[in-house]
Amino acid sequence: MEHTPVLLRESLEYLAIRAEGVYVDATAGLGGHTAAIAERLGTGRVIALDRDADSLELARARCAALADRITFVQSSFAEFSSTLDSLSLPRVDGILADLGVSRYQLTSPERGFSLQAAGPLDMRMDRRQSLTAAAIVNHYPEREIARILEELGEERRRLAEKIARALVRARPIADTAHLARVVASAVPRTGRLHPATRVFQALRMAVNDEPGQLDALLEQAPWRLKAGGRMVVIAFQSLDDRKVKQRFRELARGGGFRILTRHVVKPGEEEVRSNPASRSAVLRALERTGE
Repeated sequence: MEHTPVLLRESLEYLAIRAEGVYVDATAGLGGHTAAIAERLGTGRVIALDRDADSLELARARCAALADRITFVQSSFAEFSSTLDSLSLPRVDGILADLGVSRYQLTSPERGFSLQAAGPLDMRMDRRQSLTAAAIVNHYPEREIARILEELGEERRRLAEKIARALVRARPIADTAHLARVVASAVPRTGRLHPATRVFQALRMAVNDEPGQLDALLEQAPWRLKAGGRMVVIAFQSLDDRKVKQRFRELARGGGFRILTRHVVKPGEEEVRSNPASRSAVLRALERTGE
């Protein structure tokens, strides 16, 4: 499967990789960033984490030639510190987190992330968990669905309420194609985006507790850096980027950390042209200056 890691050059520059260092790719995905880090190591190591077991297997295959430098672990952001503890790694030299959804997930109808083809209302990144999009769409109260759409999908309140009402009336909703049709019937298309795009985003974030998971990563990860170690985060949604920006500022004000990106870093015109998925990406970097 073709996969082009976003803001790769910038990520590597801000990580300032040392050949003997230990780095964590907290969102291994299909292994693009993981491989690029591993290629620059000598005696060092990459710890490649992901919630999605299927993505990890694809990343493992992609990085087979670099297997002696990479450790793959299925792990969520909330398990970040406990995972490093299990590997006897109190501190690391760098941490990278690309908060975008894996291309594998988006292009596999059976995972239920995409509105482009009919698939089950799943959307779980970790398929060991019980909550699915079907449970939310077909069983949650209308008011709760509206809240999810407003807060996580950033839909206007009245529009979120209108969509939630339509979903409840259409129950049972069978699959992703049915869900997209119901939303489209309630909300006419006004631009290039399908009317259900934000609905799918909101449901995915709710199913996987993405806000809570990101909070956990931002709370735990900076403290696992060595002095001089760096953390790089690539966000694609304003909700995520605001959290990263606020947390980095909070850490810098408290002392022992400094923000490396005075202004948010965005992909250049050439990258956007060759990899349209990078269009909304923004990068922020933080350095730990003390113990």
